[in-house]
Amino acid sequence: MMRLAIALLAALPALAQVAPPAGLRASRDTFHPVVEVVKPQRVAVTDAQLEQIGKLALESIWGALRSLGYTNCYQAGLQSTRPKERLVGRALTIRYLPKRPDLEQAMQQLAKEGDWPVAYNVRAAEEVKPGDVIVVDLGGEVAGGVFFGDISALGAQVKGARGVVLWGSTRDRGELENMPGFPVLSVGFDPSAATQQGVDWNIPIRVGGATVLPGDIVVADNEAVLFFPTSIAAQVIERATRQDQQEEYERKLVRERKYRFRDVYPLNPELRKKYEEEKKKQ
Repeated sequence: MMRLAIALLAALPALAQVAPPAGLRASRDTFHPVVEVVKPQRVAVTDAQLEQIGKLALESIWGALRSLGYTNCYQAGLQSTRPKERLVGRALTIRYLPKRPDLEQAMQQLAKEGDWPVAYNVRAAEEVKPGDVIVVDLGGEVAGGVFFGDISALGAQVKGARGVVLWGSTRDRGELENMPGFPVLSVGFDPSAATQQGVDWNIPIRVGGATVLPGDIVVADNEAVLFFPTSIAAQVIERATRQDQQEEYERKLVRERKYRFRDVYPLNPELRKKYEEEKKKQ
C-alpha cells in the first residue's frame, strides 16, 4: 500500500501537465484557459448596441453594472487626448513586461514562428479590426510604460480602431490630440521610446482596479473607463436607459419648480407613481 501511494504521488506532477499541441506557439491569440472557459458566453455585440451604449450616461452604465454584480470593471483618473469624445468599442487586449535578454530572445523567436512583428505597437497597427479598442497593460508606468506614438496610432486608426486605453503611457501627445475620432486614454505622457516588451495577445489583463477580458465592451470618456462582457449588454442597456429616463424626468420637475427639491430628487412615492403612470402612456 505504501509503495502504491508513493507511486501515485510521484505521478501527480506528470498528470498535472499537458504537452502543448504542435502549432500552439504560433497561435495569433495567446492561449489562456480562462478565455477558453468563458468563450461560449462571449456573444457578439452588435454595432447598434454599441451605438446605444455610446448615448447612455456613464454613471447609468456603471450603476447597471453594479446591480449585476460587476464591480471590478471601472477605472477613473486616466487622461484623454480627446476629452470631449466618448470611446466605445470591443477590447483587443495586450500585456507588456519589463525587458530582459532572455525574454526578448523568446519573443523574437515567437514572432518569427507566428509571423508577427516583435514590437506589439506595430502588430496592433497591422492586426486591429474595425470597432476594436486597443487596451494595453504596461503596469501603470509612465516613463517606463510608453506603448506607442502618433504614427502607430494612425496605423491603427486607418484599420478601423476606435481608440486606445493604456494602463501606461504614450508619446506624441500633441499629435494625438489632433486625431479626431481616436481618443487615447492613458496614465500619462512621456517623450521616451518604448522600453517594455509585448508578451501576450488577447488575454485577461488589468487596467488599474479593473479586469479586462478580450472582446469586452469598452466605454470611456474623460471621467472614467468601463469594461464588461458582451453577454450582459442587453441588460446594461435596459437598466441604464431606465435610469437615464428617470433622471431626465427629475430634471424636468426641477425646472418646473412646482415641487420641493427633496420630493423630486429622489422621487417621493407620489411623484414616482405619477412617473410610472406617464411611462405606461408612452
